[in-house]
Amino acid sequence: MNRRDAISRVALIMGGTVLGAEYFLSGCKSPNSQVSDLFSADNIAFLNEVADTILPTTAGSPGAKAANVGKFMAVMVQDCYKAFDQKTFLEGITKLDEASKKQFNSKFMDITAAQRTELLVALDKEQKEFTKEREKLVDADKLKHKGEPFYFANEAEIPNHYFRLMKELTLLGYFTSEIGATKALRYIAVPGHYDGNLPYKKGDKAWAT
Repeated sequence: MNRRDAISRVALIMGGTVLGAEYFLSGCKSPNSQVSDLFSADNIAFLNEVADTILPTTAGSPGAKAANVGKFMAVMVQDCYKAFDQKTFLEGITKLDEASKKQFNSKFMDITAAQRTELLVALDKEQKEFTKEREKLVDADKLKHKGEPFYFANEAEIPNHYFRLMKELTLLGYFTSEIGATKALRYIAVPGHYDGNLPYKKGDKAWAT
């Protein structure tokens, strides 16, 4: 699967565009990204656990942590996100931990797998509602400045939800990794001729190639 196809699939799953897609396709590096390292080893370990809760190990494929998606997220946020989205993402690590403490009286790293799933399902519902309201604000902002050439909504004042960013990067990182492409999806290094009528049964894995 190439990067463009992966972004298209993630956008389809998420029901919208993927943040930073223009940078992902051009190879990054955002002109507004910070130069210094933004993530500690603990941050990456934390993100690996979040990703593994979103895409856990199954009987047929390893989970997101096996693909080190946490490190992928750190690299993409540092190299491909604008400064205000980097800030949203980094603050999101603390907010996710705070949500865990509020719901289970423990940090995310200390709660059970079932509790992690319950928490992230709730956060996913929250981000969907948040995103709907954000889109309304962006549309209203555009309408307010209708007719102004080259106007773009001030995204820094209308931020994204941190968990949406984490989920997008989890999906993108996993399905473009070797593990995701060859274990979760079906992969043939040299596919050969095109067959537009290949048999497909319900439950078959999607193709990575």
